[in-house]
Amino acid sequence: MGSPNGGIIGVINPTSFGKCTVTSQTSSGTLTTQPGTRIVQSLIVSGGGGGGAAGSGGGGGGGYLCTQVNVTGPFPIIVGGGGAGAPSGCSRGTQGTASSVCGTSGVGGGGGAGTSTPLKSGGPGGSGGGAGRNSGTGGLGTTGQGNDGGATPAGPGGSGAGGGGAGAVGSIGGTSGGPGGAGSNISPLSPTTYAGGGGGGSDDIGQPGGTGGSGGGGDGRARPPSGTTAGEAGDTNTGGGGGGGCGNGGVGGAGGSGIVIVKELNKASGSWPLRAQFQARKSGTWVQTSLAPFTADILVVAGGGGGAGAPSGGGGGGGGLILYPSYSMPFSPISITIGGGGTAGSPACGPAGVGTDTTFAGSTSLTAKGGGGGENAPGTSTASGGSGGGGVGEGSPQTGGTSNQAPSMPAPLAPFGFGNSGGTGDAGGRKGGGGGGAGAIGGNGGPTGGGAGGAGKDVTPLFGTSPQPFYIANGPNAGASAPGVFAGGGGGGTCAGAGRGGPLGGAGGTGGGGNGNDWVCGTTKTGFSAIANTGGGGGAGSGPTAGGGGSGGSGIVLVKIPTAASPGISVSPGTNTFSCGVAKFTVSGTLTINQYP
Repeated sequence: MGSPNGGIIGVINPTSFGKCTVTSQTSSGTLTTQPGTRIVQSLIVSGGGGGGAAGSGGGGGGGYLCTQVNVTGPFPIIVGGGGAGAPSGCSRGTQGTASSVCGTSGVGGGGGAGTSTPLKSGGPGGSGGGAGRNSGTGGLGTTGQGNDGGATPAGPGGSGAGGGGAGAVGSIGGTSGGPGGAGSNISPLSPTTYAGGGGGGSDDIGQPGGTGGSGGGGDGRARPPSGTTAGEAGDTNTGGGGGGGCGNGGVGGAGGSGIVIVKELNKASGSWPLRAQFQARKSGTWVQTSLAPFTADILVVAGGGGGAGAPSGGGGGGGGLILYPSYSMPFSPISITIGGGGTAGSPACGPAGVGTDTTFAGSTSLTAKGGGGGENAPGTSTASGGSGGGGVGEGSPQTGGTSNQAPSMPAPLAPFGFGNSGGTGDAGGRKGGGGGGAGAIGGNGGPTGGGAGGAGKDVTPLFGTSPQPFYIANGPNAGASAPGVFAGGGGGGTCAGAGRGGPLGGAGGTGGGGNGNDWVCGTTKTGFSAIANTGGGGGAGSGPTAGGGGSGGSGIVLVKIPTAASPGISVSPGTNTFSCGVAKFTVSGTLTINQYP
């Protein structure tokens, strides 16, 4: 029976306690919330599209997205920039950049069309860009975020159409430029109108350009008897589309940057009156809320292997990687051990170290194997690992180490393990192979120098498109990691003297693999280390004598938790984090799941 006050049967369940705090973000950054905030109501306005040039279409307004986002702790906000205006009629304006809240993303406004036949259609986006003159079609808007750009009829002369706005389609272009579509102010978070379309530019002397749509759209320009006039830029922090330039070669206006507004919600799912709660507790019948059994997506990455220190040594192998979807989570503490990166090969041709295993001791134990160290001499025993280290470029051609990640796992788990072999060294040219990565084998040493490290594994299909607060920032002299890629191989080294050529060290694999260093006559060059917490392999050293290698990157564990289970999650120690529904472990610690939060 329901309670007398109409509440839903059950205990008080405060889903979020954010004190209704409202924040407007005009540039990208991290928002620190109230301690109890779990849900934010969001207005996400992406950057507007750039306008077309030479009497063509206006840029589309940026996507206008009203949504609720589940958050935990500080979370990232990206404010998208406006797209550049087209420099000539031979190209469209550039699409605006998406804005996002904790990984929930809008769509940038579409660019205004060009004037040549392949480019007369406006670009797609949050709202579509306006068409180019004479039989052009408007760009498509995104459902729920904006509208299509305007079209243009057939005929000589003519002007560009208006870009679409969040509240209306762009207007048709004719003898004068079409006005941009109106923006929108439907969000309860702000009465301000945002994301208007840019006006189309005019190609007929004496005819006006289209006005920009309300919500920051830039005006299209009239064609003067002589000279050129650039389209007006969309207003800053409105997501307005840029206006089209005049028909005598005027460049398009830039789109306006976006804005993000969030409100930290107070929200509860139901309540009991105090008297009923007291009686139920007294009689021992009070119902305690319990989390239902749930699954989570798991990433486990071991430490990468160190790069060799020989003159033409191999790059370190990336750490073994496990990507396990829908893992059944236990209601008990889970011990997590983060593996360290392998030690760098010493300048005296010392062996490079193997990375350390990373373990996730849950209902099914998961162990990612440390990456193999780069070879510094033929037959080096440390070359195999999660991904294999690269082969040395000395003696006869030396193959890289093999991957032991999938073979080390029980048969049902093997498909979730990833690793690859290292590349082969070029003995005649004295070029080391690149270390293997979780996504690809290492490159072979060759005419240009050391082999490139194998690419790491892209985890965005499970963990979401970059940027995310739990991905690892790019670092110097290493493969990119910020796009959500882990466990790249290290680049191989080179010894290019005596006319052998190929002075370039191998590039580190995407996913944090360190670069092999370049060869410089008479100089010993140390390989570059991998990026910490990527599981990347270290790069190899180069030189006429042994330059030291780079060390491997330490591992990481990510656990993506369903929203319903988030209130019961805690991590320790404090270096580890739980944000945007993902527990991130960069040091060894414990994941605790409280069944009765």
